[in-house]
Amino acid sequence: MVTDPISPELVREFVIAGHGDLEKVKSLLAAHPGLLNAAHPWSGDDRETAIMAAAQVGNRPIAEFLLGQGAPLSITTAAMLGRTAEVQALLQNDPRLVAARGAHGIPLLAHAALSGDVNLVRMLFVAGAQDGRELALHNALAAGQADLVRWLLENAHPDLGWKNYAGKTALTVAAELGRTDLAELLRRHGAAG
Repeated sequence: MVTDPISPELVREFVIAGHGDLEKVKSLLAAHPGLLNAAHPWSGDDRETAIMAAAQVGNRPIAEFLLGQGAPLSITTAAMLGRTAEVQALLQNDPRLVAARGAHGIPLLAHAALSGDVNLVRMLFVAGAQDGRELALHNALAAGQADLVRWLLENAHPDLGWKNYAGKTALTVAAELGRTDLAELLRRHGAAG
């Protein structure tokens, strides 16, 4: 059986779709099954698959679809999905995974924050997943997860002057979302602006 070669452009298109276009992911994968675990090399060692893209942005439907098609479940994806038992099993099997990073070097804690699960984030933080607390705060803010925002502020002590990829602080994000409650919470913890 002869299969069409998968071009780097097609891999790139599939990975980009993995961030947020489920229908495109489905159609491309149906036409080219070899795309499932194909990685696009953004730069250097930064390689990203479609499931990594979905995990990075918290796109549960795409991640679940790709898992259903046979994509591997990494600890970062399991954390984003809030699959605590699977995260615990992965850590028990290899405790070094507490330092795991997903696409673009995004730390495990930031992925876990996308789940909105305070208990999962707490468990990972206590286990040593403490890198990425600022991005975790931004992810919790973007999802409107007030309880998680509060927990991160009270326990992880993120740098409130840290700016995300768009150059915005947590306070700016809260204000733009119209979350005056979260903006006030941030101010009470020292956010200025």
